[in-house]
Amino acid sequence: MPLIRIIEELCDGCGECIPACHEGALRIVDGKARLVDAAACDGAGACIGECPRGAIVFEEVAAARPCPEPQTQPTTASPTGCPGAAHRTLAPVPVGGLERSASALRQWPIQLHLLSPAAPFLTGSHLLLAADCAAFACGGFHADWLAGRTLAIACPKLDGGQEAYEEKLVAMLRCSSLASLTVLIMEVPCCSGLVRLAERALARAGAGVPVRVGVLGVGGQVMYDSAEGSRGELAVV
Repeated sequence: MPLIRIIEELCDGCGECIPACHEGALRIVDGKARLVDAAACDGAGACIGECPRGAIVFEEVAAARPCPEPQTQPTTASPTGCPGAAHRTLAPVPVGGLERSASALRQWPIQLHLLSPAAPFLTGSHLLLAADCAAFACGGFHADWLAGRTLAIACPKLDGGQEAYEEKLVAMLRCSSLASLTVLIMEVPCCSGLVRLAERALARAGAGVPVRVGVLGVGGQVMYDSAEGSRGELAVV
């Protein structure tokens, strides 16, 4: 798995990378940025884009790190981290009879970069990996797709750190014993990158979890659902 590495000769100790690390794994020590907690680093690479000197790079470690121990209680963000990235388990909503106005969201955070593979709500869960636009296009997103699932959102076109996304999914599949994976994308061509991302992660993790793929039209209609077959013109992803 990738970890970030700081090129000491390039680092000027400006500290721009510190707020970007949601896990609090970076600190300024002796005038240089240091990775002080490698176990906390999730390899998302949010700090890389904040370094004006290009002193932070990805480094592939030779041996995979062990899965971190799941936490039984909701966590709070560290003083150096982002409070919005603190893991929270939300009250579950019954799958049957979910009203269209009700929220089926079961956890926080939801952005894939911010999710830890060791988050307790991921263990044994049915994961929905959804394109960012899906919830806005589909009026029944919560009732039809999210109910009973944990959620990770990503954009395969605009988000940086796609390699980190793949590593994160591999870790989730290996560490969290996911019960199933549903990938929900939009009909636009670039969105299919999310399906390819999931396919690569599944192959690397050697996971035999059931996989469902859904494709939404820009008007929110279901154009393809691998669980039911094509409902529209699109027959394959």
